Amino acid sequence: MSERPIALPANQPRQFYRGGAAIAELRGEPGADFGPEDWVASTTTLFGREPDGLTRLPDGRWLRDAVRLDPVSWLGPEHVAEFGADTALLVKLLDAGQRLPVHCHPSNSFASRHLDCRHGKTEAWIVVGTSGPSPTVHIGFREDVPASVVAEWVSTQDSSAMLGSLNAVGVRPGDTVFVPAGVPHAIGEGVFIVELQQPTDFSVTLEWRGFLDDPEAWHLGMGQETALGCVERSAQRVEDLVLRTGTSASAELLGAQADPFFRADRLHVSGKVVLEESFAVLVVLEGEGTLDALPLRRGSTVVVPHAAGPCELSGNLVTIRCRPPLLP
Repeated sequence: MSERPIALPANQPRQFYRGGAAIAELRGEPGADFGPEDWVASTTTLFGREPDGLTRLPDGRWLRDAVRLDPVSWLGPEHVAEFGADTALLVKLLDAGQRLPVHCHPSNSFASRHLDCRHGKTEAWIVVGTSGPSPTVHIGFREDVPASVVAEWVSTQDSSAMLGSLNAVGVRPGDTVFVPAGVPHAIGEGVFIVELQQPTDFSVTLEWRGFLDDPEAWHLGMGQETALGCVERSAQRVEDLVLRTGTSASAELLGAQADPFFRADRLHVSGKVVLEESFAVLVVLEGEGTLDALPLRRGSTVVVPHAAGPCELSGNLVTIRCRPPLLP
C-alpha cells in the first residue's frame, strides 16, 4: 500500500435531490453538475446500490478493498483492535440545492437488531458555505411528540406538520450541528456542509412524498411500525446540538459528545504544522500548500493512511481534518 497521503477525485453518486454547484465551485469546476453529495474516502455504498458510493483510488482499486487487504497500515493497530478493517467513518461534501426531506437515522443498537449492522448513523454538519436569503437547518422536535402523532404525519404525508415541528436554526459558515441517531432533521436549500457520519446509508425518510420514487423505500424494508421505532420523539435543545465556531481560527469543531463517532478540526496554516499519525480525511477550503510532498489547493480532498506517520502540512491554507472515533 501507499504510505503517503493520496489525493482523491470527486465521487458523486446519483441522488434523489438537487445540488452540486457549490461542490463544483470549490473543486474549481464551476461548469460541472455532478450531484449534491461527494463521498470522500468512502468505504460505504448507497443502500441497496453496491458499488455506488465507494471511492476508487488512483491505482484503480476500491479504497474498501485496499483497507481490507492491509487494515493496520491504513487504520493503525489500536483502531483495528476495536473496529477491524472498518474505517468507522464516512465524510461527504453536501450541497443542498433544495430542502431535503424530514428524515432520521437508526442508532447502533437499532441497526444491530433490525439491519444486521454494527453502525447506525449519527452525523455532524460543518457549515462551509451558504447561499440565499435565509439558509436554515431543521433539527429535532421542539416539543415531545407522541408516537401516534408521528405515525399519522407519516401515513398522511403531512409535510407542513413534520417540518413545523422541528427547531429551525439559521446557519452561517463556521457553525457545526451534531445530529444524534434518531433525531429528525432536514437541511435547507443553500446550505453547503462537510458532513461526518458513521459509515452507513440508513435513512428513515419520514417525508417521502415528492422526494422518493418508490413510496415503500422510506422504511428501508422494515415496515412502518419497525422503522418508526428509531425516531427520537423527545424535544431537543438547540444549544446542545449547535456550536458557533466562526471561521477565523483553528478550532476543534465538535464537542465531546461526538468523540465516540468521529472527530473534526479546522486548521488555519501559515507556515508549517505537523499532524500526528492517524487515518484522516482532509478537505481544503482555502489557499494552497503541501501535505508532505502532496500538492494541495482549494478543493483538494485527501485520504491519509495511518502508516504515513506524522505529516507536515505547510503553506497558507484552511482545511478541515476528519478522523475516526476517539478510542476508549
